[in-house]
Amino acid sequence: MEKIRNTAYVCIGRAVMFGALAIMLVMLSLSFDPALALFAGALLTLIMAQVLILKAFFVPWQNPKHTEVWTCLDAPSQPADTRSLAIFITILRDVYSTFARNSFTVACCFFAMSLALRAVRLVS
Repeated sequence: MEKIRNTAYVCIGRAVMFGALAIMLVMLSLSFDPALALFAGALLTLIMAQVLILKAFFVPWQNPKHTEVWTCLDAPSQPADTRSLAIFITILRDVYSTFARNSFTVACCFFAMSLALRAVRLVS
């Protein structure tokens, strides 16, 4: 089952990194106003966290054979019986939840930095 977890981290992590790249490019395009760039990054990262939460919520109703994790696993590693499918679903939910929690933490940091920059701007 460790192979499934590692494959899930690679597949979901790659998707999250592409999303993070898009968010960073939006933030870079708003770099003329650092507080605005951080605020936009926080909002977009919160949206990404919400999408990951929804993906984790809907995993039990999704056909496991239609996931990227399933296609990346070799045939002997793919779950065959109902017990191993339940473990597969649990692993996917755990990995989605981990990335959602990390995205939420990053979004909170972006919000805090944005507020700090706006407070510094008001004081000076």
